Amino acid sequence: MNRTIKTEAVDHLFDGILHLHSKEECYSFFEDLCTVNELLSLSQRFEVAAMLREHRTYLDIAEKTGASTATISRVNRSLNYGNGGYDLVFGRQHEENS
Repeated sequence: MNRTIKTEAVDHLFDGILHLHSKEECYSFFEDLCTVNELLSLSQRFEVAAMLREHRTYLDIAEKTGASTATISRVNRSLNYGNGGYDLVFGRQHEENS
């Protein structure tokens, strides 16, 4: 885990997020917390990660998501050398949909 983000304030934020119960609650909270562009950037990265896991090409991902190759590369680096967060979430989504 990246120790530079592990702070009391971030812990407090994550505790708050863990208290959300529905997608509608997530919309309410994140629309208050983030700008539209911040939220769209986060969702774009999540889509890029999903497409990279499907072994889609950078060109295809860029065309479908509008992400820059720099963003795609950054997400790819997180998938390959990160903390496993994407894999954790995608794995749980897969379990839930099976």
